[in-house]
Amino acid sequence: MKTVLITGASRGIGAETARVFAEHRGEYSVIINYNKSAGEAKALAEETGGYPIKADISVPEQVESMIDKIEDKFGGVDILINNAGISKFNLFTDITEEEWSEVMEVNLNGPYRVTRGVVRHMINNHFGSIINISSMWGVVGSSCEVAYSTAKSGLIGMTKALAKELGPSNIRVNCIAPGVIDTDMNAGLDENTVRELISETPVMRIGKPRDVGELAYFLSGSGAEFITGQVIGVNGGFVV
Repeated sequence: MKTVLITGASRGIGAETARVFAEHRGEYSVIINYNKSAGEAKALAEETGGYPIKADISVPEQVESMIDKIEDKFGGVDILINNAGISKFNLFTDITEEEWSEVMEVNLNGPYRVTRGVVRHMINNHFGSIINISSMWGVVGSSCEVAYSTAKSGLIGMTKALAKELGPSNIRVNCIAPGVIDTDMNAGLDENTVRELISETPVMRIGKPRDVGELAYFLSGSGAEFITGQVIGVNGGFVV
């Protein structure tokens, strides 16, 4: 049975992705990483049969401890989904050094740390799939989300470069760039803004976390064996 580690899996896209993988329990052991949302993570673990594990991916020591525990219990990680992320909405001139660093630590340095921790097992097994959850703003940029856009763009660059480096080891690296998804991160949008976003989306709806989870599951499986180094938009046509 393969293991899948999903970071930031207690809510939103991460939680729904865990549910999608859990529907295939004969194929995957699902590891649910969380930081602050212990209650949600443990409830999700009970629901899905997954294994919850706490770690703040912005802290190197916590990442190392998480990887050690996973290796002790499961042997290693076969599928990694770098999903954990945060956003700061403010003008570029108002971004503080602390805010900029926090966004980079979670959204870019965190995936680097977790990937570095699990990739040794993948190389030894000559098998693996890494899926980075970026954003359409990492592709086209977003006003008042410069730090977020920068970090998510960096994740795209990491995806493309790492795919070339790890391909000979039979490890695939791909990136999903979601559009506007119905998650806590977008819960603060007012009704008028949501209506405008829907009107600008060709499929005429906001995305659902499962839209992203289903693609992550596909990219992890045998049907995607010849797909690597790709950035796939899940945005209903908002960005083409």
